[in-house]
Amino acid sequence: MGTPKIHQPVKLFYGILFNDIETLPCVRERLAEEHGEIDSESEIFDFDFTGYYQKEMGEKIKRVFYSFGELIEPEELSHIKLKSNDLERIYMSGDGRRNVNLDPGYLTPAKVILASAKDNIQRIYMNNGIYEEITLFYKDGTFNAFEWTFPDYRQSYIPFFNALRKKYCEQMKSPR
Repeated sequence: MGTPKIHQPVKLFYGILFNDIETLPCVRERLAEEHGEIDSESEIFDFDFTGYYQKEMGEKIKRVFYSFGELIEPEELSHIKLKSNDLERIYMSGDGRRNVNLDPGYLTPAKVILASAKDNIQRIYMNNGIYEEITLFYKDGTFNAFEWTFPDYRQSYIPFFNALRKKYCEQMKSPR
């Protein structure tokens, strides 16, 4: 019989889609106020893997990732997703279109988890209408994709998550 164990803290990150570079510093500041110091930032990627967001956000969509120095408990992710939805509403345009899309998730040495308000076969219901999905798994020295992994996560962001995993593992070795 297995003995239940409390999960170790996890590394919070946000994947942020945006259509206006001028908005990004404001969003960055709000996220830092909410979650503490940003300890890692990705390059800015072109988001051209799907047309899913174009009607709402336009054609020149970009993505950036931020991670935070303060670790979280994994069960906090559903509440963080709800708060991120509230923050998205602050940055909506006058005609009700989103200018930012905030996708919180967390990383462990073994996986990358994303939060979603949408159900699907690969998502587990957590609470408050929020699901979690294992998006990437770590094997053979790198993160790998599943068949359901979003196309952009399959390739472009793997180096960022590998570096973030290294940072997180070093962080877990340090006394807190």
